[in-house]
Amino acid sequence: MAAKVDPAILEALGLDSQNTKIASHGGSGFASTFKLSSVVDGKEKNYFVKTGTGADSELMFKGEHVSLNAIHAVVPNLCPKSHANGACRENPNKFFLATDFLELGSSRPGGGDSFAKKLAKLHTTPAPVPDGFDGPVFGFPVTTCCGSSPQDNSWKASWADFYANNRLRAILRQGVASNGSDPELSSAVEKTAGVVVRRLIGDDHIKGVYPVVVHGDLWSGNHGRGRIAGQGGVEEVVFDPSAVYGHSEYELGIMRMFGGFGGSFWKEYESLVPKAEPKEEWEDRVALYELYHHLNHWALFGGGYRSGAMSIMRKLNTKYG
Repeated sequence: MAAKVDPAILEALGLDSQNTKIASHGGSGFASTFKLSSVVDGKEKNYFVKTGTGADSELMFKGEHVSLNAIHAVVPNLCPKSHANGACRENPNKFFLATDFLELGSSRPGGGDSFAKKLAKLHTTPAPVPDGFDGPVFGFPVTTCCGSSPQDNSWKASWADFYANNRLRAILRQGVASNGSDPELSSAVEKTAGVVVRRLIGDDHIKGVYPVVVHGDLWSGNHGRGRIAGQGGVEEVVFDPSAVYGHSEYELGIMRMFGGFGGSFWKEYESLVPKAEPKEEWEDRVALYELYHHLNHWALFGGGYRSGAMSIMRKLNTKYG
């Protein structure tokens, strides 16, 4: 017997239950994942659906929904569009996210712009000014999750203020809550947030920083080649974002942490998105941004990621503290 599609999903997508079926597809560490197939205007159309239970899933899916559409609004062929998220009708404690279907690893001929060119467009297009503000600010309209860690994206006029408080100090609090008190690590994070952040990315120091849409969790596992919504050829794509309106170089921290992006990518990307001034501090700025992801992995998984965070902080605190 075919699995039944929850009425809330059908209603959100405007689909007829008689022409719609759903089947398990792929896997996720935080959700159940499905391929939903239906008929729209006489043509077959597929969607990708995630479901999960509890408030954590509700928060995660809402953040991913807004993140995907923020990226899609700037570079439509870089990621799937998200069509809906919300509570299931048959189980109000179960939540869903429904996006365009992304056919990864398709054998169809490839095409489209290079990944460097697409990411450069994302990273050089000013983020929209949110309602209630007269000019650009850093943050995001909703809470997002990096892994399963909720991220407070409250608006800040200063990027240094946002990174120190909404990222470094915030993830330290989550890590201590998960792993217990760690005075050495806490002291190092406080020195980095209080001194090094201002020295490296302070508003009166780094030049030309303005908010752009950043994917936020762009390790190589969230990048691939695929076909979006059954249209066109195979292109460079990203997925599972944790977006923020932030400094473009913030993206590079996790990209460097896990690797997987080759020399040709970096050469082309830098030709399109020049390093911010002072350029000689670029490596240290990227290390500062990588630090957040070491701390997040420590908060989520404990153990070995602590040493990576401490290594970065010892170097930066010695040099700039």
